Amino acid sequence: MQEKADNLDRQSLRGFLRMVESDYPDELLRIRQPVDSRFDMTAIVFELERSGKSPVVLFERVDGYAMPVVTNIAANRRLLAACLGVGQPDLPAAFRARCQKYIPCELVPQAAWNDVVLEGDDVDLTKLPIMLQFTVDGAPYITAGQISARDPVSGVDTTGFHRLMLKGKNRLGVSLHSRRRMYEFHRRAEERGQSLPAVITIGTHPLHYMGSMVYAYPPNTRKFEIIGGLFGEPYRLAQCGIDGLEVPAGAEIVIEGEILAGVKEPEGPFSEFTGYASYRSTQNVFVAKRIRMRGDAIYQSVTSGMSKDHILVSCVTREGEIFNALQRNLPNVRAVHVPHTTCGGFMAFISMKKTADGEPQMAIMATLGTELYTKYVIVVDEDVDIFDMNDVMWAIATRVRAEKDIFFIPGAKSAILDPTSDPKTFTVTKMGIDATRPTGIDFAERLVITDKQRARAREILASAGMAL
Repeated sequence: MQEKADNLDRQSLRGFLRMVESDYPDELLRIRQPVDSRFDMTAIVFELERSGKSPVVLFERVDGYAMPVVTNIAANRRLLAACLGVGQPDLPAAFRARCQKYIPCELVPQAAWNDVVLEGDDVDLTKLPIMLQFTVDGAPYITAGQISARDPVSGVDTTGFHRLMLKGKNRLGVSLHSRRRMYEFHRRAEERGQSLPAVITIGTHPLHYMGSMVYAYPPNTRKFEIIGGLFGEPYRLAQCGIDGLEVPAGAEIVIEGEILAGVKEPEGPFSEFTGYASYRSTQNVFVAKRIRMRGDAIYQSVTSGMSKDHILVSCVTREGEIFNALQRNLPNVRAVHVPHTTCGGFMAFISMKKTADGEPQMAIMATLGTELYTKYVIVVDEDVDIFDMNDVMWAIATRVRAEKDIFFIPGAKSAILDPTSDPKTFTVTKMGIDATRPTGIDFAERLVITDKQRARAREILASAGMAL
């Protein structure tokens, strides 16, 4: 029994916070000064990012609320790598390998979120410290809420992020704009004239966050089995009181209810990952019937807009999925990087050891065919550091012949939230850039400072008081 309890703790948000506090104390920032749920927390996270820092931030006192708020849990590659037990450079590869090892879940009888149960008139979402993050937002939004629901046809469940606009004590506006499994589940329920039973889970481990963002997997596989693969052990779930749905047993808060059939209401605008206000929405409605939570629950929020907390996991998951697709036919591909500054998906950098002309074009087409959101792909030689934007720009500036190395794919399907997409068809013109050296001819030799020379330079600088 103790072993199961320890495993449950290890898979929880609290287990993650304890790991950070114990092993990476500099990456946990506790703010004890009272903060406003309107704008303060968002502004603090963005100020940290501007200074090059991405700690987990725990706000211990939020004006008007009894519950603390944690944010920025998925903003740091170092911590995400630590969750997988690997070094930062190995994060995409480790994620890629483990998210393909589906491990069946374990159903446990007791959940951490059963301490407090609120039903009927006691259901009041306004008592949660739901943040208003930007002045453009139509209302406060639950941003770290994972919606879980079951396919009315196959019976297979899924879980994922969907923005949730606070509309009242028991009412949330929902946009299923990714138009993936949850959208289809709701459409199938609606065809039957039924609302879709659903549960919102708040307060989960970063590996849950990462696993829920995987999109390429067999149709009858549960997202929870992917998350188990990331943990390397069965993910522990417990049944809640709506349609027997199963959710993480170690979560902080669960909100049971349904996404209504045949009901559309205005939702938005919301400060999306593009760095713009998004008015596009599927305009669905979730009605809460019951709230369950830990007695000392911590409310989790994802900072919206272009924060790393909002985007970084998308970058890592897309890096893994694109690399998987490329490796099937191009084993000479070395690495993939999706920079968070390109909205976590709109641009991808591919590093390869080119052995023949045409391979960069193959890599570009495979990438665009793998990831809907990606619209610009840049392929570089293996001597270019794809995690250094300056190095990639140097390769474009010195190795691209525009008339030969840039090509366009008009009318390609794109993300509904991409502000450049056609508002009726959601299509864009996508672009590939071959920034590799041409083969078969002599080409300029790159200037190189060796690792040994760099190490010596750092020693000299350190002795002069300039530690790098």
